[in-house]
Amino acid sequence: MSEKLILIDGNSLAFRAFYALPLLNNRSGIHTNAVYGFTLLLDKIIKDESPTHFLVAFDAGKTTFRHSTFSEYKGGRQKTPPELSEQFPLIRKLVEAYHIKHYELENYEADDIIGTLAKEAADKKMETIIITGDRDLTQLVNDYVSVYYTKKGVTDIDHYTPEFVQDKYGFGPDKIIDLKGLMGDKSDNIPGVPGVGEKTAIKLLLEYGTVEEVISHLSDIKAKKLNENLMNHQADALMSKQLATIEVNAPIEMSLEDIKLESGSDEDKIKLFKELEFKQMLEQMNTAPVVEQQDMKIVDIKNINLEGTTAIFIDCFKDNYLVNEVLPLAITDGSQTAVISSEELTKNQDLKNYLEDATKNKYVFDAKKTVILARRSSIEIRGIDFDVMLASYLLDPSKTIVDVAETAKLHSITIPNNEQIFGKGAKMAIPEAAELNEYFARQAMTIYQLTAQMKSALENNEQMKLHDELELPLSLVLADMEYRGIKVDKQALIDMQEELKTRIDELVATIYQLAGHEFNINSPKQLGVILFEELGLPAAKKTKTGYSTAVDVLEGLRDQHEIIAAILDYRQLAKLQSTYVEGLQKMIAEDDKIHTRFNQVLAQTGRLSSVEPNLQNIPIRLEEGRKIRKAFTASKPGWVIFAADYSQIELRVLAHITEDKSMMDAFNHGIDIHTKTAMEVFDVEKDEVNADMRRQAKAVNFGIVYGISDYGLSQSLGISRPAAAKFIEDYLESFPNVKQYMDDIIQQAKQDGYVSTLLNRRRYIPDITARNYNVRGFAERTAMNTPIQGSAADIIKLAMVNYAQEVKGTDFNAELLLQVHDELIFEVPEDEIEAFSLFVKNVMENALELSVPLLVESSYGASWYEAK
Repeated sequence: MSEKLILIDGNSLAFRAFYALPLLNNRSGIHTNAVYGFTLLLDKIIKDESPTHFLVAFDAGKTTFRHSTFSEYKGGRQKTPPELSEQFPLIRKLVEAYHIKHYELENYEADDIIGTLAKEAADKKMETIIITGDRDLTQLVNDYVSVYYTKKGVTDIDHYTPEFVQDKYGFGPDKIIDLKGLMGDKSDNIPGVPGVGEKTAIKLLLEYGTVEEVISHLSDIKAKKLNENLMNHQADALMSKQLATIEVNAPIEMSLEDIKLESGSDEDKIKLFKELEFKQMLEQMNTAPVVEQQDMKIVDIKNINLEGTTAIFIDCFKDNYLVNEVLPLAITDGSQTAVISSEELTKNQDLKNYLEDATKNKYVFDAKKTVILARRSSIEIRGIDFDVMLASYLLDPSKTIVDVAETAKLHSITIPNNEQIFGKGAKMAIPEAAELNEYFARQAMTIYQLTAQMKSALENNEQMKLHDELELPLSLVLADMEYRGIKVDKQALIDMQEELKTRIDELVATIYQLAGHEFNINSPKQLGVILFEELGLPAAKKTKTGYSTAVDVLEGLRDQHEIIAAILDYRQLAKLQSTYVEGLQKMIAEDDKIHTRFNQVLAQTGRLSSVEPNLQNIPIRLEEGRKIRKAFTASKPGWVIFAADYSQIELRVLAHITEDKSMMDAFNHGIDIHTKTAMEVFDVEKDEVNADMRRQAKAVNFGIVYGISDYGLSQSLGISRPAAAKFIEDYLESFPNVKQYMDDIIQQAKQDGYVSTLLNRRRYIPDITARNYNVRGFAERTAMNTPIQGSAADIIKLAMVNYAQEVKGTDFNAELLLQVHDELIFEVPEDEIEAFSLFVKNVMENALELSVPLLVESSYGASWYEAK
């Protein structure tokens, strides 16, 4: 096989990947979009090019030998967003996981490392491909070296060969440094000659050949202003050429022999993909573990001691336990295990009595799921004393909890012969009874083993109360909510579908009329031709796949032509139609209800999430989106939907935790906190606060809670990063205790290794003492915002548990249906609404005593839409 070298400009590609993909996070809150884009590129290059040698070069620092020539070299560049900076260590880790070498050299740029190795390879006539987003590297192109330039989509690439460069510029790659010398380079702050752009520079070089020759022929250049600029800036042109020249003899301590691409284990790659939650990558790698088979003795149920504590395990074949077949129940007393089929379970009255006896303690994995599956077999499991899944989550919420086996691994227990047949997306047939029984028996025994270990760990962490009094009782509340479901008027969705179809059809007709003919609006290629060729709208450079018609591109053209607004409206409504109006209809069960499932162990902050469908994500900013809530109604005549929502709960928690006087005064005296913030930051009186001031204050208020950076705030408000940074600085000066809290919590995290919520929920932050500034910075922001977000999540969970207990002592007939962020949704008889509203308000506002009042706002109506 012929040898082939790949050289990647690591910094350039990281930036391309970051801006090409939306901000992505894993459950730990780590941003991953740049790493993911880099992964896609590595996979594509390795697959397409089959390299034998590979290196990723990084810049070592901000200062290089070029700064001694021109101190302003690369000056004026905006600071790298922290959301990207924190990903560089992960990118290096990714490269290592692929068994690819990476290298950086003090006082030199990645370009110089690449240039030096490219020259060595070309001298040996080795095919070399350089991958970058930086056009400077074009100068390295020759018969053996090509440069692949990534464009907006990261894996979308232009190939620069000697022929391509000649066709594009009219001269060879060796003249690129002369081109830069004349026209400069704004991205690198290379000055060039004022007034000389690319067209003029190319014309001069085609006539004279080099910068030096242009200067020596100044008397031949008749254009007065051009001649004057060239005359006055000869030194700048020569210096710019020098700055643009890549060093091909850098003192690197790495040879081609050192960067051979060696094959090796995928273990590090799999581990990293799991950490970053790159599920698609893991699926492509087919990472299902293979476990050695061992025998296990299963006894008759009569041999199980039902007078003591047992562990039980019940499951179904697929993810959705609300509708799929219930499989056996395994029960163990810690020494022996029995497995009972679902058919036998309903006939064994002694076992049924035991399972329903609240005085008999039972250990489980996922109490919510266990209760629901047993209920589907007409058994109400009571007496659940411990939930291994919840305990694992409380002990370390950063660990992904999949099933009993994966949880056991986290706690150094291995289950022999654990067939991974019930995981997400499993397509295997149900195995033979003996194999199935062994699987279930081992799960039950593992739950029993894990319980003692986990109880001890929770007690050491002072978290048993959090398990016993919050998470475990909450899981039973959620079980009732999932099982109960919420009534959905399918006909209302069908009517909406027709209304939306009419709106969409009108928009399609308008778009066709404005375009002058029909075309496929959903085809970016066809749409690009219409907009940028037929209608002549300004476009970015056309690529091989056509013009970009992404939302950000179209938003920038909104004022250029009325067709743009119609297209954007069409896209929004089409997505709303397919994803929600039509999608929700498919989720309605036979009882005319939607039974969403609540995930209790996903977010590290403690927040709940809902899936299949996600009812927390209905896009209510659009009126058409809000109208979807009209289909969610009470299940009985004379009943209404009632919504109770915590007002600004995270900011109230922030005021309590920081004890900031100004913030506490606002809440204790009923002053709007966003207005108060605007008054403080802008130094104005209350009546001088305008809508824009309040909007900016609101953004920074909630941004502080979520650890927002100046980059994030600038994106949110549409202002410059310096302006955003100043806004954050002014905010922290206005609320000094918030700043003090931030400093104190970072020190506490460094000392303890974790931060806690008001109810002692922990989040471990191992990177808080990292040597890398960017990694440590992300960890510090996490330390700041976790106690606030987590405490707010704990409060609404506590309110749900307290409600479930207290409502038992009343005559109310209301039912709790949904939890959506800081809001609880009920259905209740209309004649009870006045008294029930006061009852719920009292329960929620007194869930946890703070130094500022919790405030709950409520409303009701015939549907969820009318209740809001």
